[in-house]
Amino acid sequence: MIAITRATGTFHFSLRPAMRFVFKWGVNAFVEWLIRMSKSKVAILRTSPATVRSDYHELMNLAGYQDVITRDADTALKINISWHFFFPASSTTPWQLDGVIRALLADGYDRNLIHGCHNRTVVIDARLGERENKHLPVIEAHGLRNVHLYEGEDWIPIGEAVGDLRRQFLCLNEVYPKGFSIPRRFIGENIIHLPTVKTHVFTTTTGAMKNAFGGLLNEHRHWTHPVIHETLVDLLMIQKKIHRGVFAVMDGTFAGDGPGPRCMAPHVKNVILASADPVAIDAVAARLMGFDPLRDCKYIRLAHEAGLGCGDAREIELAGDAAAATENWHFHGPFQKMTFASQMQHQIYWGPLKRPLEWSLKTWLAPWSYVASVLYHDLYWYPRNSRKMMRECLTSDWGRLFQNWGRVPETEAGFPDVGRDSATFHRNVSAMLRQGCKVLGTCITEAPEIAARRRRR
Repeated sequence: MIAITRATGTFHFSLRPAMRFVFKWGVNAFVEWLIRMSKSKVAILRTSPATVRSDYHELMNLAGYQDVITRDADTALKINISWHFFFPASSTTPWQLDGVIRALLADGYDRNLIHGCHNRTVVIDARLGERENKHLPVIEAHGLRNVHLYEGEDWIPIGEAVGDLRRQFLCLNEVYPKGFSIPRRFIGENIIHLPTVKTHVFTTTTGAMKNAFGGLLNEHRHWTHPVIHETLVDLLMIQKKIHRGVFAVMDGTFAGDGPGPRCMAPHVKNVILASADPVAIDAVAARLMGFDPLRDCKYIRLAHEAGLGCGDAREIELAGDAAAATENWHFHGPFQKMTFASQMQHQIYWGPLKRPLEWSLKTWLAPWSYVASVLYHDLYWYPRNSRKMMRECLTSDWGRLFQNWGRVPETEAGFPDVGRDSATFHRNVSAMLRQGCKVLGTCITEAPEIAARRRRR
């Protein structure tokens, strides 16, 4: 282990990954990597509804966001919607989005250069999700633009966007031999990712790196699932090339354990994290959940070895609440109690069903998988299990704040009174089923394979 003293503190790195990097990429690239690694700081704070706004402001400045997010460029707030229905820990929380916007405005960032940013997937309705998860009221309350990347936005070929960087991709050239496109508006923009602390059935954990997945890849992103870890590394390379600044603010007021990002057991954890290093913040979050980032999360290890950030939790500079950073929540992870849907996904992408079924996902037959996902998750699992799974979180202060959002007293610091209404989740099962059927219809009509055939006609 070697320590290098800087003006902002002491930077530690181990020789083994450093030497591997020198041999693979060269001395100049190693110097650039060393500079990046020296900035691997993660801020972490405990929080409560009464102080959550001021805590987010303090958190972001502890992580040095003003050194990364330039003031003269558009800043996209990349909202995470892992489920259009509300489910604790699954999607960006309204107080997370609100806290980040307030911090930017308080520090003098131009309101006209900040916008909410949504992607779309074939099984998630982003328009429904921004309402159900109460993102839209926050965006509207602050008078910000709200951008949906699949509605009227221009997408450009990856070669035009990143040039020769394509040669360094680990897998995307093979997954998309004809190339793929990314949103033109991302070129030169800042991006602030807004993930939550949770597990994932494909990547063990998910966070800042995975949050770029929906925004940077087109509608055939499911083609990358067999090589999802390598894909996330390629996407991080792209982000570092196209964005003016990359920053992540992660909400752990709720945290999800189990077959995420949807069918999890949510827990109240009362922590928030921020970093300019997506690899480092994902590593710290993984360690909080009880995982070894380099051993248990391949995408973190690959990004660390490629010099795209620091994935070794021992080498990350921590700011804020040091005691909170040492917690171990002993999560079971996504593989012990998998749902029927997640078991089938593993069988198709990595198991015995790969040969007979995976090929269909790259043809006009692919919508069968979208229909199966909506039928299982929206029309079966959520109506049957969500009320029971959410009970503990809904009776917490955060659960009451969510239910009473927009109707409770507020201060510059936060929400001193989260409301006295019962924290029962008032959702009619038949109404949920009707909404699920609407999502199913949208899923079919907007499937990229069907849309492509419609365009050809």
